[in-house]
Amino acid sequence: MKKRIAVTGTGAWSPLGNTNAASMAAFRSLRNRVSVQSEVLGSYQNFNTSLGAVVSESLPPYPRKKTRTMGRVGTLAAAATEDALRSGGFLESPDLRNGRTGVAYGTSGGSFAAMEDVSRFIAGKDMINLHGSTYPLLMPHSVAVNLSIFFGVTGSVIATSVACASGSQALCYGRDAILLGREDAMLCGGAEEYSPFFVGVFDALFQTSQGTDPSRSPRPFDRSRDGIVAGEGAGTLLIEDWDHAIARGARPLAEIVGAASNSDAVHITSPDSAGMERCMRMALDDAGLPPSAIGYVNGHGTGTELGDIAESQATYSVFGHGVPFSAFKCYMGHTLGAAGALETIYSILMQREGWFAPNLNLTEPDSRCGDLDYITGSGREIDAEYIMVNNFAFGGVNTSLVIRKAG
Repeated sequence: MKKRIAVTGTGAWSPLGNTNAASMAAFRSLRNRVSVQSEVLGSYQNFNTSLGAVVSESLPPYPRKKTRTMGRVGTLAAAATEDALRSGGFLESPDLRNGRTGVAYGTSGGSFAAMEDVSRFIAGKDMINLHGSTYPLLMPHSVAVNLSIFFGVTGSVIATSVACASGSQALCYGRDAILLGREDAMLCGGAEEYSPFFVGVFDALFQTSQGTDPSRSPRPFDRSRDGIVAGEGAGTLLIEDWDHAIARGARPLAEIVGAASNSDAVHITSPDSAGMERCMRMALDDAGLPPSAIGYVNGHGTGTELGDIAESQATYSVFGHGVPFSAFKCYMGHTLGAAGALETIYSILMQREGWFAPNLNLTEPDSRCGDLDYITGSGREIDAEYIMVNNFAFGGVNTSLVIRKAG
């Protein structure tokens, strides 16, 4: 019999706040957390964008000995993970360090501070610009291994680095580890820090918002969309074998009943609607559910022309017009490696409250987008037993998660 996978704890640090109450209040305010980032971007020349969305809360004062190889991205992840462990009643559990708990965590890259070290090393051709912490800060598995050391987790370490599907793919692989019987619990999620480099990556592709009114950007699926706004944050979900969770007295928040990850295998930056559709259908098959069972779909919603059209057309091909649909990057920007985890956490919170946030700034859907039931206005009350969360990344890496509401 297939194991059941419970979500028993969550932690989210994003531009919306660092508690569930603050984040939900931000959604219900129907205002985004985008602002002009002159302090970060102002010293760089030739940027087309000036916008970003950052975490405003001060990070916990962890000892320097613990954080020197973590950078801001790793410290955000540690804060979110500590919150997830505490909310799940697992922070002081001996099971955290018994070898049957692992980490599956994603990020697009390491800390920007290490990138600066490498740039000075290359430009100056001088070893004095490299430091003992440069590579630990920069390596693709930096966040995952730093979390395992920080919390003393001795089980599996799975590092995902697939751009903006990193956090959700970590959930897919963490779930697999439990289904295969290798672990009883996994700390899964993703993190990213706001930096000129990641803003520049999208700016070089002419995909960033050039808007001057932060409250109006981004606006996914709208006819007058104006591109991506980069953000930052970290989201962690504590997931467990259902029986393990119940035996220790945990109260599941949700159940992950289906998951899928695939590749378009078409283009490095242009999304493919057919690959996205396949991924959604794979997740439904894994859950053993028809499309009609899904009460809400959370979209990727980057606010780019090609991405919006491909995603919405793929979603329409699977669900038709009937499923309520919204995306969260219009509130907190594109948090890259953190996006899948944060958007899953926020979708679970809304599923439990029975209210789903609208697509902010969506006033006139692009006629080339799929004819979906876009949630607008003040949001919508929905009693959804099952929801789907989708993320689609550079390289054509797609993820879909199907989540059931726990009693």
